Amino acid sequence: MIEDNDFITSCEVPGPSKENIRAILLYKSMVSSNDIVVDIGCGTGGITVEFAKKAKKVISIDKNPEAIKLTKKNLEKFNIKNVELIENDGLTGLNNIENIDIAIVGGSGNQLDEILKKVDSKLNSNGRIFITAILLDTKLEAIDYLKNLGYNPKIVEVNISNGRVLDRGVMMISENPIGIISAKKR
Repeated sequence: MIEDNDFITSCEVPGPSKENIRAILLYKSMVSSNDIVVDIGCGTGGITVEFAKKAKKVISIDKNPEAIKLTKKNLEKFNIKNVELIENDGLTGLNNIENIDIAIVGGSGNQLDEILKKVDSKLNSNGRIFITAILLDTKLEAIDYLKNLGYNPKIVEVNISNGRVLDRGVMMISENPIGIISAKKR
């Protein structure tokens, strides 16, 4: 795993997703060298980079041109070549993608329902969907949308605290809790 500090970042672009979240996503997705992964709302490219190290191909979508530039810089920094970058909103960016084995939605621009419908139509059998969410509303919406599409979604709430060693002891500093909603196509 790449440490958070090793990514090129900017105040204008969220990310990268924290190292522990990337590790959980990699583990839960069971990504393999045969998989085509789509990262919707790629931000600085943390998830893109980690998945590209294991997948056949990653297609990363973000409507923010700065996010695409940062993801490209991180891909170059870590010598990753199997990634296609699409500068567009998630819904439009999915139009020319035919086959998806794993879809990760980190940003949906208030189009989560439509994005999940489109992902579902392009997801191969046994394909997996993962949605990372901070807002409770997004978590509930994601579960409802997936259920309406015939999935049996699961959710895990991840609360991570990192220790900071002080002269007198260790202080635990918590990160924002993140919900990871997952579903597998039958």
